[in-house]
Amino acid sequence: MFSAEHLQDWIGRSQEAGDVLRAQPAQFMQATLDREPSLKDGDLLPPLWHWLYFLEAKRASELGRDAHPKKGGFLPPVSLPRRMWAGGRLTFHTPLILGQAAVKRSTIKSVSEKSGRSGSLCFVTVEHEVFQGDYLALTEEHDIVYREDPAPDAQKPLPAPAPDNPEFSQVVMPTEVMLFRYSALTFNGHRIHYDVDYARQVEGYEGLVFHGPLTATLLVDLARTEMQKSPKRFSFRGSAPISGPASFHLEGRRSTDGIDLWARRQDGALAMSATVQF
Repeated sequence: MFSAEHLQDWIGRSQEAGDVLRAQPAQFMQATLDREPSLKDGDLLPPLWHWLYFLEAKRASELGRDAHPKKGGFLPPVSLPRRMWAGGRLTFHTPLILGQAAVKRSTIKSVSEKSGRSGSLCFVTVEHEVFQGDYLALTEEHDIVYREDPAPDAQKPLPAPAPDNPEFSQVVMPTEVMLFRYSALTFNGHRIHYDVDYARQVEGYEGLVFHGPLTATLLVDLARTEMQKSPKRFSFRGSAPISGPASFHLEGRRSTDGIDLWARRQDGALAMSATVQF
C-alpha cells in the first residue's frame, strides 16, 4: 500500500512517445462512425482523433484485473481498483497533419485524494503536449479518477439531470461492434467496454460502458459541424456513465463565446458536459 505522501513523488514524472500519424487509423475511425473512410496523407486530423496514436503496447502479463496496464510505471500506483477517464481540457494551437511524424510529451501534473458519495477517490492529472515538426500542435490536460469497488448493497447515486433547452441534438445508438472497434483503435483493453459480465458483476455498471473519450469526440464533432469551423479550446467532464444497450443524445446550444454541449442519457441524466470555444 502506497501512502498519499508517496504518491506525490510521481508529480513531475514525464515520458515521451513518437508516432507517424498514418491515415489508416483515421480511416478506420471514420468507418467506426459509419462514415466513408476518405481521409488521406496531407489531410487535417479531426479534433481528438490524436487519441488513436501514441499507443502503448504492454505485454498481457503487465495488465491489471481490468486489463489496463498495471499501475506504478508512469502513472502512480494508486491502490483504488477502478479507473476512469474523468475529463480534460484541450487547446488546439495548429492542426495535426496526417502522414507526418509527431511527438507526445506527457507529464504528471497533480495527484489528489478526496472522498465522495461513493467512497474514496484519487484524481491524477496528466499534461500532454503534441508536437509536429517544430510546432506545438495541441496541449491537453487529462484527468483520471480512481475509485473503490461498489459495495454489493450500495445505492447508486442519483445523477444530475441534463439541460432541457438544446438548440440542436443528435441521437447515438451504441452497438457492441462500435465499442469493440473504438477499443481496438485506441488499444484500450478496459474490460468494461466489451466484457459485460465484468462490467456488471465487478464494477457495478448496468451493461457495457460507452467510452468517455468517444463521447467527447462526438460532442466536439457536433459543435464543429454546427459552427463549420475548427475549435480553439475544448473542455469536458464526465458526470454519469452511459451503459447498457440504450441510445443517448448529444445536445448543445450557442453561448456568448462558443457552444455549451452535453450528453443526455435515455433517462434524462447528464452523462457529460463540455464547452467549445472557436
